[in-house]
Amino acid sequence: PSWASAAEDSKISQLFSSYKLRDVEFPNRVFVAPMCQYSCEDGMPTNWHLVHLGSRAVGGAGMVMSEAAAVNPEGRISPGDAGIWNDEQVEAWKPITAFISENGSVPCIQLAHAGRKASRDAPWRGSGLVGPEDGGWQPKGASAVAFDEEWATPDELTESDIDALIDDWRDAAKRSLQAGFKVVELHFAHGYLAHTFLSPLSNHREDAYGGNAENRARFPLRIVDAVREVWPENLPLMVRISTTDWVEGSGWDVPDAVEFSKSLKEHGVDLVDCSSGGVSPHQQMILKPGYQVPFADSVKSGADVPTGAVGLITEAEHAEE
Repeated sequence: PSWASAAEDSKISQLFSSYKLRDVEFPNRVFVAPMCQYSCEDGMPTNWHLVHLGSRAVGGAGMVMSEAAAVNPEGRISPGDAGIWNDEQVEAWKPITAFISENGSVPCIQLAHAGRKASRDAPWRGSGLVGPEDGGWQPKGASAVAFDEEWATPDELTESDIDALIDDWRDAAKRSLQAGFKVVELHFAHGYLAHTFLSPLSNHREDAYGGNAENRARFPLRIVDAVREVWPENLPLMVRISTTDWVEGSGWDVPDAVEFSKSLKEHGVDLVDCSSGGVSPHQQMILKPGYQVPFADSVKSGADVPTGAVGLITEAEHAEE
């Protein structure tokens, strides 16, 4: 209120203050992270998603993000994952985005491709490989290197495959706009397709998409450019990255994440969502409250780009800090 004193103003929570990216203003800085629901058939969201995501909007979150929505059928983590590769899915997303908006939040979609970690079962069924006989498919990846011994060896993407995938991401962004989303996040983390290009642990290519850091970033940056071409200038684009592989002495680490985030900013990304891990079964994570916040801080200060922090932020005081 206009009569509030300066002392009272200073007590206003930063967490519950508004935040603006491009022309989108979020009522607060509590963003709902993407959570797989394993409740789709053929990538179609249902009333389950309306209730799950809509409840978060009613609860007051400033932004509500969908679970990872695959840009093509082979990009799903599991056969039960969401997608946005056809117009029927667009229509199914529309009432969900409308409900989120009507209840004061901002609808966001995470666009994704699972890469070599695709075609897996739901966690409560063991997360094992789903074969073609059970509705699964052959995974594809940056290189023909399996995530682990009991995982499928992916087919290495050809350059023509990569070109086709760029089109898939572009088309998915177009459909996201039609579906009523106001923010897009590109999923480049957790050992999924884009992350496997970035990390030398999973990228063994010898062409223009492998080798040095610039080459390994080529495919993800092409995705950003393709999406930014069709995503309106006034709407935000976010990217989730793994800031470290948690494999000491090798792999992708925080300095790599900072340099990559500089490039993301140059290519039109407005916020870098900082997570970690997922590309190697040998990762040694150190878990404690707010364990990834220093990574977000390093990216924010090193790349001069807004960041999101996630991971064991379970108390109001953690979030406020």
